Amino acid sequence: MSLDANSAPCRVVVCRDCCCGSSKVPGVDHAAQTARLRAAVPTRVSVCLDLCEQANVIVVQPSAAGRSAGGRPVWLGLVNDPDAIEDIVAWAHAGGPGVAPLPDILDLYTVRPPRRGTAL
Repeated sequence: MSLDANSAPCRVVVCRDCCCGSSKVPGVDHAAQTARLRAAVPTRVSVCLDLCEQANVIVVQPSAAGRSAGGRPVWLGLVNDPDAIEDIVAWAHAGGPGVAPLPDILDLYTVRPPRRGTAL
């Protein structure tokens, strides 16, 4: 699938380490979750993002246009429902942080990033 700035203007970081993406979060097809994101938007898998109590953690990063408009990364936790993945994909395709408003349903998943400066 060819992605351009109009179809997938932002990036997604998926935590897949000690808790996220593991059997510690049962009943979730972690591989399918990651594959769906990768098929739809630029996606990077990260080591632990230090929010294990919120597994599975996904961070939606703004595009350059989103950053210029004041958008900042949005951290989402407890993303364990396939419908939430579809909501993330739809938001990313709408422009993501700084371009499109955060959907109300995704607002339920927002979490504060860890204080210790986890690098993305």
